[in-house]
Amino acid sequence: MAIQAGQKIPSVAMHVMGEEGPKQINSDDVFKGKKVVLFAVPGAFTPGCTVTHLPGYVVNADKIKGKGVDTIACVAVNDAFVMDAWAKSQNADEILMLADGNGEFTKAVDLEMDAAGFGMGSRSQRYAMIVDNGEVTFLAVEDGPGVDVSAAEKILAAL
Repeated sequence: MAIQAGQKIPSVAMHVMGEEGPKQINSDDVFKGKKVVLFAVPGAFTPGCTVTHLPGYVVNADKIKGKGVDTIACVAVNDAFVMDAWAKSQNADEILMLADGNGEFTKAVDLEMDAAGFGMGSRSQRYAMIVDNGEVTFLAVEDGPGVDVSAAEKILAAL
């Protein structure tokens, strides 16, 4: 069963791009003692993710942080090189890009989807959550294709 509001984020290793290349970061370091908006996408550079989902958070980053959010993070089952290139192409300097290359975080929160029909293997469902000191306080998972309940504007309204 997918993670729910009231549950703690599991402790899982992911990667971010550092100055000298990919470096490991634990989810505890991302969420402990902070208010975080995390949104997940099926894949960097894919149409809905690039045209709608990530840009909404880039444009609304100041408004979201103005609501007391310490970090806005994006997670995808992609490697740190891809996440870094995608962030640069989208001017996403205010977004912490979390590479879940092996899908371990996605599995731990039980929000996987089978994208094999698209040649993408196991990926993350599209969702957004608000996490306060490691505890999920709000979760919005998309029922199907498109960006609706996990859009930045909807999360901004939920803050």
